[in-house]
Amino acid sequence: MDNWDEIRTAYQVARVGTVSGAADVLGVHHATVIRHIDALEKRLGTKLFQRHSRGYTATEAGHDLLSVAQATDDQFIQLAGRIKGRGESVSGELIVTSIAGISDLLTPVMLSFQEKWPDVRVRLLTDMRIFRLDYGEAHVAIRAGDAQEEQDNVVQPLVRIRTGLYAARSYVERFGLPASEADFDGHRFVSADLTTTRAPFHRWLRTAVQPDQIAYSATEPAALEQAVIAGAGIGFIPAFRAEGTPNLVQILPPRDDWESPLRLVTHVDLHRTRKVQAFVSHLKESAKDWKLCR
Repeated sequence: MDNWDEIRTAYQVARVGTVSGAADVLGVHHATVIRHIDALEKRLGTKLFQRHSRGYTATEAGHDLLSVAQATDDQFIQLAGRIKGRGESVSGELIVTSIAGISDLLTPVMLSFQEKWPDVRVRLLTDMRIFRLDYGEAHVAIRAGDAQEEQDNVVQPLVRIRTGLYAARSYVERFGLPASEADFDGHRFVSADLTTTRAPFHRWLRTAVQPDQIAYSATEPAALEQAVIAGAGIGFIPAFRAEGTPNLVQILPPRDDWESPLRLVTHVDLHRTRKVQAFVSHLKESAKDWKLCR
């Protein structure tokens, strides 16, 4: 609305009854108040005030404008209070973006956080793209690897996911059990479809086997794990998940250079808000109980 200043001026004149009083409230010269009133009456094609020696009295049209402006001003005050309150309370929407494949770790964290703070509505977003914290697309991000972040982001280490090489018993019964890396010839493997993946274990696999040995590939971690469990080939599964999955055989144990560091990322403008701090603290504490992570 390009004439909001004029409406606000008219509202203050109607409220206090004088040009000088409205000018004091608005912090402007009285000539500015008169100019705004004249311009608004010209724009609307009607008189908003009756001028007299004691000041200005609103006409019927002026009273209509006063009621609308009053409601709008009240809404702005309420909005300002809600915005301020969001930074001081643990309520409203909390958007968390994460790498795919760890929802079984995050879901209990989200639920226990809501039990503690029932006024919070949680959204968990996973996607191939990186959600922009500086654009307000999320409050908290959980990202993998050691990639450089935007300078306005606050980065903290979370955990390191240990990953080993596994195969289903059905695969071993069909193709045999490789004794070591030197015995990989003739075996089938499951690997990420993207050759540019940042996962250190997938990069290692691409150098350890021939391309035609990759029998099954996918972009989603869950799809890769399901393929290994179904017997499609030898592939990587996080150790904490493999431990609780029956009928898996460990081919190679987790290695330090296969670990995936998870980073906790927040934007500097939201990092110190009570809601974000409450969730970050809760997540860090919960991550201490994640088995076979470190």
